[in-house]
Amino acid sequence: MIIINIKENESIDKALKRFKKKFDKTGAVRELRARQAFTKPSVKRRDQVIKAAYKQKLQNEFMK
Repeated sequence: MIIINIKENESIDKALKRFKKKFDKTGAVRELRARQAFTKPSVKRRDQVIKAAYKQKLQNEFMK
């Protein structure tokens, strides 16, 4: 459960923004979307490899 303590003289907008940031960090929405459809382990691995190769390519281009 996410708890947000509202400070004195703090607007509700700022408190809501802090709540949204904490909620995003928990990853609840991402997990929900991932659980909507089953992905085979081989597809997950393939996606990880593709993502890692992409990151490596970006890093190599940045270092040049």
